[in-house]
Amino acid sequence: MSAYEELDATALAESIVRGERTAEETTADALRVIDERNDELFAFVSVDREGALARARALDERRAAGEAPGPLHGVPVALKANMCLAGAEVSCASKILAGYRPPYTATFVQRLIDAGAVPVGMTNMDEFAMGSSSENSAFGVTRNPWDVTRTPGGSSSGSAVAVASGMVPIALGSDTGGSVRQPAAMCGIVGYKPTYGRVSRYGLVAFGSSLDQVSPFARSTRDACRVMEVISGPDELDSTCVDAPPVAAGAGTGALAGLRVGVPPEYFPDDLDADVRACVEAAIEAMRAKGAEIVPVSLPHTDVAIPTYYVVATAEASSNLARYDGVRYGPRAEGDGTLQGMFAATRDAGFGDEVKRRILLGTYVLSSGYHEAWYGRALRVRRLLADEFDVAFQEVDVVACPTAPTAAFSLGEKSADPVAMYLSDTMTVPASLAGLPACSVPCGFVGARDAQLPVGLQVIGRPLADELVLAVARAFEAATDHRRRPPRSAGGAA
Repeated sequence: MSAYEELDATALAESIVRGERTAEETTADALRVIDERNDELFAFVSVDREGALARARALDERRAAGEAPGPLHGVPVALKANMCLAGAEVSCASKILAGYRPPYTATFVQRLIDAGAVPVGMTNMDEFAMGSSSENSAFGVTRNPWDVTRTPGGSSSGSAVAVASGMVPIALGSDTGGSVRQPAAMCGIVGYKPTYGRVSRYGLVAFGSSLDQVSPFARSTRDACRVMEVISGPDELDSTCVDAPPVAAGAGTGALAGLRVGVPPEYFPDDLDADVRACVEAAIEAMRAKGAEIVPVSLPHTDVAIPTYYVVATAEASSNLARYDGVRYGPRAEGDGTLQGMFAATRDAGFGDEVKRRILLGTYVLSSGYHEAWYGRALRVRRLLADEFDVAFQEVDVVACPTAPTAAFSLGEKSADPVAMYLSDTMTVPASLAGLPACSVPCGFVGARDAQLPVGLQVIGRPLADELVLAVARAFEAATDHRRRPPRSAGGAA
């Protein structure tokens, strides 16, 4: 591994400020690693080489002129392809948005740029963030750097792989039902979903508006803290933002001693992969050894979280994706010459199978005669799930559990079985429905076909307890060396 790949974003920014490297040299390093690995892994759908180098040179010039550096000065960053950057193609990995270039930049992207970060390109994803394996992208499959025959998770697959394989030290994804935490676990990196409303969604192409959250991937928890300090905080352009200050960059400096950690048996069902169970149980015992008190807690309606999520999320997707009709965005198919024929032909040609499936499901649960039976009931169960977490947090500080029920599974293994694919998010969906902060941090490895695959420990906190969740994740990270081991594609052992 090169020096660029070994350093996290915080260390890279500090080395640039000290004059040990320039922002342009660092960006060139990122582009070199992308050139070396993207053909095999397909993390990026587009790379803005000239724009990235120009931004980096401008940072070097401003620094030489005496301008104070930002907290991410000169750090290359990847953006998921559903995030708006003025002039860049934002396709959501869908044919229906081919060629779309937004005229504005998302609030969270602008905050990264203002902090000195250098966007280098857009990453692959499941189309419109609908998927758990990257196999729903209209442009091709992203591959796991630990084993290229396996999924990196999804939907933020490209951003996870860009960080895990050493292309960039930080990347942004969007987490609706686990789309950052699940791929972070499967790729052996840190993935953090903030409290709903802690980060502006202005400029994020919507899937499920009451669930979507912009979330960072990072090589370390301190980088996740630093990114959260930059992108979080109120935004007058997003009415769903909470009136809370940015997450403190110093979050994550706490210890585990005296912490009450809740462990719900519902997250350790009989069908949980035995090797994953062993890794997570060992991680919880490591927390106990560092002074944490392990407390059993019950979240009895965890088993209905997945069906609840797929009613709520598909209903919101049906509404949000109605705007893609061939009139304002992307290519148009003429159909039979009528307006409705044009709508139908455009959507048939532009949307993939999974997007069509979710639109149909969402339209059904919102339809007259079924709205209350399905959508109304799902909202009541969603409230019940949140209430159960509230009760648990009266007894404990955080909840610890697996991030995903298995390590990375083989590409194609679940693509013909949508329900099996949906169950990949069974551990992450409850926190999403409740709007809670949650972090996946590497906690060990399991063997598969003579290859080692990473496993993630998920730490969940009460609403707005983002600093505490990051503190616990960082304290656990400091007690282990899991994140320091690179995957094979980045120079790790075969």
